[in-house]
Amino acid sequence: MAEDFARAVEDGLKLGKRIYMGKDRAVQPPKPLPLMERSMHFYLPSAPMVYAVISDPRIVDNPDIPSYQPHVHGRLDPPALIPLQMNGVNLDVDCYGDSAFVQVSGMWRVHCVMRSRSCDCRIAVPMGDEGSILGVEIDLPTKSYSTELIGVEESKGIQNIAKPEDGQFLKPHIFTLTIPKIDGGTYISMKLHWSQKSSYNDGKFTLTVPFNFPEFVTPAIRQIPKKERIQLNVSSVIASGIVYQAVSHPFQESKRDGGHIGLLYEANVMTWSHTDLSFSYGVSSGNIFGSALLQSPSLYDIDQRDIFCIYLFPGSQQGKKVFRKEVIFVVDISSSMRGRSLESTKNAINTALSKLSPEDSFNIIAFSDETFLYCTSMVLPSEESIERASEWMSKEHSEGNGTNMLIPLQKAVEMLSNTPGSIPMVFLVTDGTVEDERKICEWMDKRMKNGGSLCPRIHTLGIGKFCNHHFLRMLAMLSRGEYGAACDLDTIDSQMQKLFSKGLSTILANITIDAFDDREQIEVYSSCIPDLSSESPLTICGRCQGSFPDTLKAKGILGDLSSVIIDLKIEKAMDISLDKISARQQIDLLTSQAWFSENKQLEEKVAKLSLRTCNISEYTRMILLEKGKIERDTDTTGARKVSKKGDACKLLDSAEPKKILLQILTVGFGDLLATAENICPGSEEEILPEVAEMLNKATSNCCGRLCRHCCCLCCIRCCSKMSNQCSILLTQLCGAVACVGCSQLCALCCPQEG
Repeated sequence: MAEDFARAVEDGLKLGKRIYMGKDRAVQPPKPLPLMERSMHFYLPSAPMVYAVISDPRIVDNPDIPSYQPHVHGRLDPPALIPLQMNGVNLDVDCYGDSAFVQVSGMWRVHCVMRSRSCDCRIAVPMGDEGSILGVEIDLPTKSYSTELIGVEESKGIQNIAKPEDGQFLKPHIFTLTIPKIDGGTYISMKLHWSQKSSYNDGKFTLTVPFNFPEFVTPAIRQIPKKERIQLNVSSVIASGIVYQAVSHPFQESKRDGGHIGLLYEANVMTWSHTDLSFSYGVSSGNIFGSALLQSPSLYDIDQRDIFCIYLFPGSQQGKKVFRKEVIFVVDISSSMRGRSLESTKNAINTALSKLSPEDSFNIIAFSDETFLYCTSMVLPSEESIERASEWMSKEHSEGNGTNMLIPLQKAVEMLSNTPGSIPMVFLVTDGTVEDERKICEWMDKRMKNGGSLCPRIHTLGIGKFCNHHFLRMLAMLSRGEYGAACDLDTIDSQMQKLFSKGLSTILANITIDAFDDREQIEVYSSCIPDLSSESPLTICGRCQGSFPDTLKAKGILGDLSSVIIDLKIEKAMDISLDKISARQQIDLLTSQAWFSENKQLEEKVAKLSLRTCNISEYTRMILLEKGKIERDTDTTGARKVSKKGDACKLLDSAEPKKILLQILTVGFGDLLATAENICPGSEEEILPEVAEMLNKATSNCCGRLCRHCCCLCCIRCCSKMSNQCSILLTQLCGAVACVGCSQLCALCCPQEG
């Protein structure tokens, strides 16, 4: 999808050369990159962008200065995307610790389409680290659009369903949305909302917000004023003062109050910002430290229990002692992992092995439908052993098409069952889903309850969208491990190294909070508290009924196996919405628990939280609301009235908005069919989730009756490649034999346009 999008933008830049902007041009017309310099990433958005979707090149022209255009024939399939010019932009960021909430307000113009014609416009919203889209608002002269979340059951009654390209994630961090039929010359006012995370390194938070606009979005006419504004509000959450160390734009302090600071940048510019917003500030301390924030719920909160967030920071001391480690890498080598996924995994493991200390030990287990061990016992990380391990991973093992995950996990935990003086770790990497996932979680839960002081930590990483990310998160949670995801193949290496680095730098294990043991009225979102790494702070969120304890102590085991007690200062959260900050974490953790326990009440709880905080979830769907605007005052004939001064009356939103259901935007709960067929991550799927579900129902009986050796996926693939005549013939044949299931299959898979 990203490559198709990039090619469409390249085609749009070529079309943009047809537009005549007059003699008073401030910038040169957009030029595609030379062939040797072309890169897909260059054409992907690096800041919020809007594109005109052009299927008919004849409509491309300046809406203000019509010019002679050479006649063109035919249509563009797929359509080209012409980046629209931007007339103004405001960026507002509220940063709380490692959480940031971003709003971009801007004005774009359809500068490339005749006034008498219209086109769809596609919005692209690139987000920072672990970004989550919260909402889009669009205002047009006669209409307005906005996104909204609704329950799954409510969504079933909506007839208007958007095409995949009209609302999807182009990449895990790039959200796109299409607005239909906007006239040439129209000004588009827009607000975009999302949340993202700040990175942490050596006692410093660093926030990076995509704000790098390409030159061709700058209006070509000199007289158009261009003003950009950035408002950055930072609350360190626990630090009494903020010392910021690096900024990307020339900010000025607009306010400072203890742990809160406001920074403002605004300027009239010739071209828009070519630099992402970057801001760093320190919360350093030499030792591990922490704090607890407490807040009463809002009036609109269904759960009226108090909210708390506990923060533990590793500090900035470089010489902290990490645990001695016994590490086993459990790697999926089924056919779907072959190629890019497996090569990136091997490279990341080689990097991780090189970072092990001489007193550590490691092993590697590869699995498909069989299990392969690098060595029958743990191995010290010498140069020779690491080189042999790299050669072993490069060898071709037997061609396994299955995915048997339980046996290699049990083997890894068995090998780590007797590791005194060290912390045992298992790194599980997979791109598939297996049927016994709940059984694996139940086994891990019992193993943790019956284990010793340092049970094996299972750190999990899911590749692509076919694996069950909620299972992997739950498995990591039960073992105090970490979970990572690489839904985009371009991020496999970086996400894997991030997970390895975080797990291997554990400095505090077996963390407990004294108040959690004795109080049944305290609910913690995570069933087990993960370990603290020197790579990132730890956040523990939950709810409490009644009075919260006056003092809190965190206990744990340090890298030298000594015990430590950390006093946590309790503060009332002022001017901070803890519910907003913890919403994404709460939704993710509770969704995994709801999947594991198959608890409908937990599902409803997640859905309500999702609706209230605008965070997408597995139990809600996003819709696009279209509201027409009506005149405030009209006469009996429906004609618009004019005020005494001759001004046109204002427009008001009409009462009944049109609802358009977007495609499913979440990762889902895995795909057993794709795993069984060994479909590689990143493969383009021609069948939509809703259609796939209907196909599964329609073919659950007919395929077994027609052919015992045929599977539904084979039928789908076969039908998708049929010609028009063959499709019609098969449809008539199915109707003749009165096979209702097969008729549904043909209607869905073999449209006459195919």
